[in-house]
Amino acid sequence: MILENMEICQQQPIASNVYELVLKGQELVNLASQGQFLHVKVSEGTDPLLRRPISIAKIDQDKGELTVIYRAGGRGTNMLALKQKGEVVSVLGPLGNGFSLEETSKGAIALLIGGGIGVPPLYELSLQLVKRGVKVVHVLGFAGSSDVFYEEKFMELGETYIATMDGSHGEKGTVIEIIDNKQLLFDTIYSCGPTPMLKAIETAFPDKKGFLSLEERMGCGIGACFACVCHVKDDPTKTAYKKICTDGPVFAIGEVEL
Repeated sequence: MILENMEICQQQPIASNVYELVLKGQELVNLASQGQFLHVKVSEGTDPLLRRPISIAKIDQDKGELTVIYRAGGRGTNMLALKQKGEVVSVLGPLGNGFSLEETSKGAIALLIGGGIGVPPLYELSLQLVKRGVKVVHVLGFAGSSDVFYEEKFMELGETYIATMDGSHGEKGTVIEIIDNKQLLFDTIYSCGPTPMLKAIETAFPDKKGFLSLEERMGCGIGACFACVCHVKDDPTKTAYKKICTDGPVFAIGEVEL
């Protein structure tokens, strides 16, 4: 983990209130891996005080660039969305424990399930799995057509299905319904998205090897403030917990209470 001032190489909207931000800074880029996140300072002063956690979507070590994708809506992310190419932002990272590539062997099938703004960290994961000879299948869920992004990019890597709740793009329904309807076969699950979706995955595939990346509001991002804790599952004392920012954000299915 380091603190680095990174230059904005590009920023553009890619869906409704969703922005793709490309940052340049070789030191941090060299440390980053799939499933980790950055803590970005959105202003030069102390207002707002807290940094914003944003998942890493792509790592380009040759160019020294990291691509992150975030949804604007709160005060901090709205301020970040106004920043232009050439500006510099303070970035703390890379943070958290990401997805392990060793969990799926060459020739196996990995099912990557994303929901909304939980889709971005799956892109770098998919890139790395493909490099290792793993077959990837993507099921990505969004609210509607205006929320869909990176569909073509995922399609370049493997079989890709889009689910929208209103049926305006892809197929109408949830990601679980798509998996069931298509009778998709797979060896390992990797998923990131809203908690209800992760709960549904855990319930639907309790016997499958799988890993879930949790979305959570954070304070410090380094485990000091205890703002993002979750209880360990099946703990009889109800006192054991994990910190999403440092112990996660990726956990094995069944490891923590959702």
